Amino acid sequence: MSTATHPTSTPTHGPSAREARTVAEAARQTEWTKPSFGKELFLGRLRLDLIEPWPTPSPEAKAKGEPYLKRVEDVCRRIDGARIERDASIPDETFAELADIGAFGMKVPEPYGGQGLSQYYFNKALTLIGSANPAVAATLSAHQSIGVPQPVKMFGTTAQKDEYLPRVAADEISAFLLTEPDVGSDPARLATTATLDGDSYVLDGVKLWATNGTIASLYVVLARVPATADKRGGITAFVVEADSPGITVERRNAFVGLRGIENALIRFHQVRVPADNVLGAVGKGLKIALATLNTGRLSLPAMCVGAAKWSLHVARGWAGERVQWGQRVGDHEAIATRIAFIAATTYGMESMLDLASMLADDDANDIRIEAALVKLYASEMGWRVVDDLVQIRGGRGYETAESLAARGERPAEVEQLMRDMRINRIFEGSTEIMHLLIAREAVDVHLEVAGEIIDPEASTRARAEAVARASAFYARWLPMLAVGAGTVPGAYREHGPLAEHLRYVERAARRLARATFAGMARWQGRLEHRQAYLGRIVDIGAELFAIAASCVRATAERDSHPDGVELAAAFCEQARVRVDALFGELWHNSDRSDRRLARRVLDGHHTSLEEGVLHIADDLPWVAAWTPGPSTAEDVRRRVPRPT
Repeated sequence: MSTATHPTSTPTHGPSAREARTVAEAARQTEWTKPSFGKELFLGRLRLDLIEPWPTPSPEAKAKGEPYLKRVEDVCRRIDGARIERDASIPDETFAELADIGAFGMKVPEPYGGQGLSQYYFNKALTLIGSANPAVAATLSAHQSIGVPQPVKMFGTTAQKDEYLPRVAADEISAFLLTEPDVGSDPARLATTATLDGDSYVLDGVKLWATNGTIASLYVVLARVPATADKRGGITAFVVEADSPGITVERRNAFVGLRGIENALIRFHQVRVPADNVLGAVGKGLKIALATLNTGRLSLPAMCVGAAKWSLHVARGWAGERVQWGQRVGDHEAIATRIAFIAATTYGMESMLDLASMLADDDANDIRIEAALVKLYASEMGWRVVDDLVQIRGGRGYETAESLAARGERPAEVEQLMRDMRINRIFEGSTEIMHLLIAREAVDVHLEVAGEIIDPEASTRARAEAVARASAFYARWLPMLAVGAGTVPGAYREHGPLAEHLRYVERAARRLARATFAGMARWQGRLEHRQAYLGRIVDIGAELFAIAASCVRATAERDSHPDGVELAAAFCEQARVRVDALFGELWHNSDRSDRRLARRVLDGHHTSLEEGVLHIADDLPWVAAWTPGPSTAEDVRRRVPRPT
């Protein structure tokens, strides 16, 4: 998208909104061949049978995972987080130690030299590593969750698995290259091309924000293959050797947090890639990326849970020792409520993550909604947890660990955690994009039965058939939303004191489904533009999922972890307050006036509010294609030594 610096500028070229939606819709997984707790929840049905009994790791997974976590912990205790923060670089010896324990192949199957860990234990390892240094965990996550290991494992040919999986399981690092300077969440604008020339494709383009890009030896690159008269085209995924001629790492990007990650801007100029390196098939790149993210997204909340656990530890220690006005800081209600929020939210987040991870491992459920909900919820609530920790610590929360240590105090890296955590609301789908993605899945059934009624391009016959189909569906579905187990006082009694919260979830799920239907009936095809409304719908669903997960977990573990019931009950009380507020905001909000004001601001009104401060140079564009600087691949790329 080309824009000028004038505030009234608008895009002048590129795919239309409908074309962009078509590309995104084509990449969706449309079939539901397995049950989904999240999908049922948005339809107003609390299907506890899909998550109860509480799943547990298989004996085989446990036999691998528990000893491996001990090895990970041993390495983590030697990670020098202060050095990584100071040098903005992960030391080579840390990479070597991680390679020695097979950390680069935690999810790679054992026949290819990997550890063969389940998703559950992979997440536990990332939680542990993230507590040592979030940049190290982010490096491993980007490599394994969206880099070469996961998509090759899922979609690679036998030859591709034999070639690449042993390499990435040993000590080679990979990166995933989708984003471009002008392409974020809108893949219809993807500009990198891959043109077939004989038995190779020739890649040209620029990729931005490639985590691990400066140190990776393998890339997964998404590029657009032009269609021809006899061959299909489309966005396609390629495995690319990072040292191929024509690849230049032009810059290592620097960020406010995660200072140790190696994130790059990379140019491809006439890069030849063998046709055998196509992943899946031509035109299936976005489908591969989205399918990979179904489980890949679970690695990010693992680090959020780790941050919450660490925050609880610091908050408890500080607020329990610091005395003000004759009592512990934590005994003052203003601080006590924040500590209770941190503790309860940590339990809720961990319950969601553990449940989604074990559902992914048993492969009997479709977890695309659950994984997205956990990513959305953990990144948002994790940020609130860390923000509360900063507030509890006061000035010491804003002071660097190095400065604290210099004064003789315990060097708690609270301000660093705040900087490191902020990106999680943007990584792997921003909060706003996650709202839209989940909302699309939440209304999928409605669009399936009634979509052509609101489609302006549908024929008269198609609309008539859709009316008949929708009438039959809603005649059965709407009466089911009137009453349910949540109105029965004795329902879910096996959950003891948590039964009332599950009854609340059942009632709220039906209310949520009615609200979704009301939104579709009111706005029809315009519903997609009511993004604030859809965001609240999704946030309610996330809270209900978290409540259900917490209750089922606490009930299952009440003998081994009796404190879980207290934590779950507290979390449910807090979450219900948020849900009730969200329901109220569905219809009573400032969305209309907010949209109107935003349009006027973008159109150049109210610029007087910007007076009185220095402005950014007017002669610099806000969005521009990258022009090569003096850096070259040899200047920037740092090779990781192979362990002996």
